[in-house]
Amino acid sequence: MTTEILKLPVEIKVNEPLSKYTFTKTGGPADFLAFPKNDAELKLLINYALDKMPITTLGNSSNLIIKDGGIRGLVIMLTKFMVIKVQNNQIIAQAGASLIDVTKAASKAQLTGLEFAAGIPGSVGGAAFMNAGAYGGEVAEVITAITEILPDGREVTLRGSDLHFAYRHSVVQENQGIVTAVTFTLQPGKQPDIQNKMDELNALRASKQPLEYPSCGSVFKRPAGYFTGPLIIKAGLQGKIIGGAQVSMKHAGFIINLGTATATDYLTLIQLIQKTVQQKFNVKLETEVRIIGEDRSK
Repeated sequence: MTTEILKLPVEIKVNEPLSKYTFTKTGGPADFLAFPKNDAELKLLINYALDKMPITTLGNSSNLIIKDGGIRGLVIMLTKFMVIKVQNNQIIAQAGASLIDVTKAASKAQLTGLEFAAGIPGSVGGAAFMNAGAYGGEVAEVITAITEILPDGREVTLRGSDLHFAYRHSVVQENQGIVTAVTFTLQPGKQPDIQNKMDELNALRASKQPLEYPSCGSVFKRPAGYFTGPLIIKAGLQGKIIGGAQVSMKHAGFIINLGTATATDYLTLIQLIQKTVQQKFNVKLETEVRIIGEDRSK
């Protein structure tokens, strides 16, 4: 493990526990954890690490489980890429900006189309990566361009059909690029109507989701013809606890950290849910949450 990277003019932490940054409050250490503030610092990191160590990019780590062994090589967190600009009916946001902040900017600018995302806690880059959605909407409906840095270091801007959006999927998962900016194209609207819709959806979210506990959000994709929560309830697993992780009593599609959970607890509980639902209902539950990193060595 080279320490030459520490000579770069970028904020870098060594052997940093990623549990400090994930929404589940779990996850092992990163060999190197970097916080670039701009494109120049990001490119500097990528150019340095390309042939020397693996690179993993994170947004605000909301719909994510990092295994207890952590991540080898360089982890880049884009949480300092936060600039949001409004240009006519478009919002151009850096990848680390909060999607919630983008919806607030849209409301202030009297632009409609993003209300469904008012409570989604992910970053803009993460939302583009997984085509985030809620309450009948998906960011695929409003994202018209992304700028990313490809694994070979080239910067490209992709538009339209090149984005390959599908359910919880985008081109970024295919080309393994690093999203640096996203363009949302919205429509003019009335600010009170926009804000009222956002408030309504946020109240609905608070009433139905266990926001008072650490969690990774919705754990599973919705299987065709079913709703995940009711399947888990019918399987008798609502409230099930493994270690410090529990299937939420408020929403069975969520797994919460009661305070002492490890990533292994999460993964063991996920596997139990998948196995039980498959056996009882012959339905395969696929994870929506992104799972990365290494198991803890024994």
